Amino acid sequence: MAPKGKKVAPTPAAVKKAAAPAKQTNPLYEKRAKAFGLGGAPKPKRDLHRFVKWPQYVRLQRQKRVLSMRLKVPPVINQFVTRALDKNSAETCFKLLMKYRPEDKKQKAERLKAEAAAREAGKEAEKKKPVVVKYGLNHITTLVESGKAQMVVIAHDVDPIELVCWLPALCRKMGVPYAIVKGKARLGQIVHKKTATALALTAVKNEDQREFAKLVESFKSQYNEGPRVQWGGHILGMKSVHKQKKRERAIAKELAQRAGV
Repeated sequence: MAPKGKKVAPTPAAVKKAAAPAKQTNPLYEKRAKAFGLGGAPKPKRDLHRFVKWPQYVRLQRQKRVLSMRLKVPPVINQFVTRALDKNSAETCFKLLMKYRPEDKKQKAERLKAEAAAREAGKEAEKKKPVVVKYGLNHITTLVESGKAQMVVIAHDVDPIELVCWLPALCRKMGVPYAIVKGKARLGQIVHKKTATALALTAVKNEDQREFAKLVESFKSQYNEGPRVQWGGHILGMKSVHKQKKRERAIAKELAQRAGV
């Protein structure tokens, strides 16, 4: 017990921890910060894409894309930019078109050889008109105007766009179901070409009638009888947006000051 008249010292609120022992360093190795100036350490890697001198065709296509965003785009052209067929429908459409690919050079040579061999043997060669995809802009236009085309597929990236910008209007007028798909190279693969502006089907086999009817119905609802296409473009860049907002703030501030006075 503590003697009378003497108070016991209170316990410290927080006991100080012992300082950590100093880390031993080797005096032979001196610590020096990296200097990235001339003749110094090599600079860390960074993204240099902005400073690359890109080929002319890359620069042109980028400038064209930016221009198409900045300028006001009329509805006739805007439909090729904004109303391309969705991925699932496009996949179904291309699967159907692949079933009706026209013959390539090798298949044609084999067919002609078989016909020649049949004639030599004194038999009549079977000549039945095949059901295939039709291609070529003039040919498709004739088919649409004559009412023979049952479905038309147009590429979205035809250059110049004036070649096909009138085709959707013609299809609507003649009541032919049409669709806009990405892109001309995929259409070209079907007909053994590099690119194709548009493809058309005039008939399909009985086993594909159901699938074809579904596609035609979706095309009609989306394109032929779909909503009216609006004007596009007029999307400003980041700098212009910030300038516009700054101007709006300044005008609002001035109006508030006038109202206060």
